[in-house]
Amino acid sequence: MSSHSKAGARPRLACEISPDRVLAARVSENRHVLETYTGHELRPGSVVPDLTENNLRHPDDVAACIRDALSTVAGRYRDVIAVLPDAAVRVVLLDFDTLPDNKQEAESVVRFRLKKSLPFDVDKAKVSYHTQSSGGTLRLVAAVALSSVLEDYESAFREAGFSPGVVLPSMLAALGAADAKRPTLVLKVDAQTISIAILNSQHLLLLRNLENTRGVAITGEQLAEEVYPSVVFFQDTYQTNIENIFVAGIPDAAAAAAALRAQTGAEVQELVNGSLLGGATEGSVPRHRMAGIVGALIT
Repeated sequence: MSSHSKAGARPRLACEISPDRVLAARVSENRHVLETYTGHELRPGSVVPDLTENNLRHPDDVAACIRDALSTVAGRYRDVIAVLPDAAVRVVLLDFDTLPDNKQEAESVVRFRLKKSLPFDVDKAKVSYHTQSSGGTLRLVAAVALSSVLEDYESAFREAGFSPGVVLPSMLAALGAADAKRPTLVLKVDAQTISIAILNSQHLLLLRNLENTRGVAITGEQLAEEVYPSVVFFQDTYQTNIENIFVAGIPDAAAAAAALRAQTGAEVQELVNGSLLGGATEGSVPRHRMAGIVGALIT
């Protein structure tokens, strides 16, 4: 969503806010492994992710939890990558033939295209986008959030004594952990959403956030059923098959792997493997919950 850390340096800290907990980590200097990470439980109802409504129902509690989590791992650092719930940010893929070279003019064109894709006034939103070139066209990955929603999260970090130099929705952050040289499906489940991304040659070709009515207790068969329309759409559109699948956010990835493999024939694995979590951990942090943090930090 935003990037304004000092001298353009990418922060070595990341902190993810979700409805039930705050996760924080510091990456090693070579950015290959987490040095340390922790998780702190949030009081129920403190965070209610939404595109248009106030997300932080108990902002003081959220700020205190951010402070507790980051103080454990921060060391001397204060700049942090803030990872927000997917339900708080709309991500849209847009195709253009060209865009103006002037940054302000280009953003105006992007905002105009976004008007019909949003449930809120784009003029009251923060917009950030990344450009991919493919086949002579420009594909933009645009992340959009109401300014008031984004400012509430950023204020909680500042209240905790940290600077949110980079802000990302969880799914876009998690994609940093995916090796997608071949057609790859990335699935990330949380209590509210099922996020689906399909990439090829590290380019994002499809991204959808579906309502998750079953929560993290969703079975492998149910997850495969939810994903199936997106897989078929991709195969019909690009005339190629999914070859690799990464899964995050569910405790029983093995059960999901069996159902997804049966459906697609693709290789299925967890998005976050143990080799990336080489640092000491404070408290119990389930590995399947770490995709946003790992993807934001690891290179």
